[in-house]
Amino acid sequence: MSCLNSGKVAIVTGSSRGLGRAIARELADHGCKVVINYYTSKEAADKLSAELKDKGQEAAVIQAGVAHPDECERLIEETVKHFGGLDILVNNAGVNRDRTIRRMSVEEWREVLSTDLDSIFYCTNAAVPHMIERGGGRIVNMSSIVGQMGNLGQSNYAAAKAGIVGFSKSAAQELARFNITVNALCPGFIETEMVTNLTEDVQKALLEKVPLGRFGRPEEVARICRFLVSEGEYITGAQININGGMYMQ
Repeated sequence: MSCLNSGKVAIVTGSSRGLGRAIARELADHGCKVVINYYTSKEAADKLSAELKDKGQEAAVIQAGVAHPDECERLIEETVKHFGGLDILVNNAGVNRDRTIRRMSVEEWREVLSTDLDSIFYCTNAAVPHMIERGGGRIVNMSSIVGQMGNLGQSNYAAAKAGIVGFSKSAAQELARFNITVNALCPGFIETEMVTNLTEDVQKALLEKVPLGRFGRPEEVARICRFLVSEGEYITGAQININGGMYMQ
């Protein structure tokens, strides 16, 4: 099953900016009909949609807050209604609310877990029946190096991203018989707003930890995602590291 120039239908959650935007572009450039999902960034989502359509690509914009199960179900149903089916789901949407454990509020904990982890289940649960109808599908879940290594002030984010890896491995075993693959991407520090908004001193300190000596580019993550959904037929249950050589010693 390849999405290359074949009109496969792909949802990328949180795709109005950052990694999601790069992934939506990459999939559209290789023949996918893409659903751009956003929660609050309507202008950015519409801009990306217009950009893709100007290149003759098919795109739709659907607003949905993926922290809510009913919104996830609506996202899937509207996609199927608009494009006639669903082949690819990239669970990318996420937030961070950094705080030490002593100072973190219950609301900050729950917001990150709901948006970053619960949404993976909600969207996957709603998408799988439609993928089975199509004879298979590809699911890619966005984890993080923080879910593997932990990070100061990010216990909520680390817990969510670690949970994504466990969910992906379990889902991969359950869904293999339906020709649905499930994999997790674990990016390191990538040039998105989450990194570029950091102070120069913090960015310098982070770079000292990266053996390749630079931050990753969103397009590099997007290409790996595209490979998984187009040519990675025999890859499932994997956690793929895209981190410039950062590993626990």
